[in-house]
Amino acid sequence: MIFYSDISNIPEIPNTIVTVGNFDGVHLGHKAIIDKMLEIKKKTNGNIVVLTFNPHPQNVLKKNNDFKYIHSIGRKSNIFARIGVDYLINIPFTAEFAKLSTEYFIEHYLVNILHAKYIVVGYDCHFGISHEETITVLSDLCAKHKFEFIEIPPVYIKDKIISSSAIREYLRQGMIKEANRMLGYEYSIFGQVVYGHHLGRTIGFPTANIIIENDLKLIAAEGVYVCYIKWNKNMFFGICNIGTRPTLNGKDLTIEVNIFDFNEDIYGEFLGIYFIDKLRDEQKFDSLDSLKAQISVDAERAKEIIESMPQYHF
Repeated sequence: MIFYSDISNIPEIPNTIVTVGNFDGVHLGHKAIIDKMLEIKKKTNGNIVVLTFNPHPQNVLKKNNDFKYIHSIGRKSNIFARIGVDYLINIPFTAEFAKLSTEYFIEHYLVNILHAKYIVVGYDCHFGISHEETITVLSDLCAKHKFEFIEIPPVYIKDKIISSSAIREYLRQGMIKEANRMLGYEYSIFGQVVYGHHLGRTIGFPTANIIIENDLKLIAAEGVYVCYIKWNKNMFFGICNIGTRPTLNGKDLTIEVNIFDFNEDIYGEFLGIYFIDKLRDEQKFDSLDSLKAQISVDAERAKEIIESMPQYHF
C-alpha cells in the first residue's frame, strides 16, 4: 500500500475505486466497504483508494480535546494495507476545509484529482458543509461525471449497528469482548517500556510499565485484562493492569503488563498489547499479600481463557 499525507502531491492513479471517511477503528462496517471495493477490483483490475482525514473533525469543529481515537494513523494504515487497500490518502482537516461544499469536494477531489470510476461509501458517510446531503449529492452527480456510486448499508451485531462511536463507548466501559466483536480483531495499544517502581518484581509478578506517547489514543477503562503481547516479532500471553494502583495510593494512570514465562530485559523496547477480555475492575487491597494472592488468581483465570481460545487475530 502507498500512503500520501497530501492529496495535492499524488501522481495520477489509474482506474480508481474510491471511498471517503474517518475510518477510526477500521471495524467490520468499514471492512464491508473494502470488501465491496475488492469485489469491484477483481472485475475491473482497479486501484482501491481510501481518502481519510486527520485530525478528526471533532477535534477541529467542536474543539473537543477529550475526543480520543481507537487507532493511531500508523495502526490504521497497517490494517488498511493488510485488508487490500492500494492507496491511503490523508487530507489535513481544518476549519477552512470543512467549509467546502459537498458538491465541490466530490467534483474537485474525487472526480478531477482521483478520476473515480467507482465511489463506494457507507450509509452514514458525510463530508462537505452540506454533509447531511452527502448520499443524495453523490447519487445526483454520478451520471454527470460518469462514476458508479454504491452505498453500503449498516452492518449489525445482533440488533446494534457497528460504529466507531459504539466501539469507543464499549472501550470506555471496559467491554473488550464487545468492542473486539465490532472491530473484528483485538483492540490494541502500543507503547515503550519504561522504568517503574519494581513492585511487581518484589511480589513475584514482574511487570513492564508502558508509556503511551499519543495523547489522543483511547485507553480502555481501568481494570485487569487478559492480553497478547507482541515484542520483537514474538507473541506472548499475559495480563495488563490499567489504573492508578490504589493499593499503593497511586494517583497517576499507569499501564503495566505481566508477561507469562518471560524473563528478558526490555527497558526502552516497544510492545504491542492486544486485549482479549476483562478479568475484573481495579481495586484497593488491604495488603501487598492480598494483592499478590489476587494476581495469582488473575493469572490462572487468564490462562484458562487463553487455552479456550481457538485463535488470535491481531
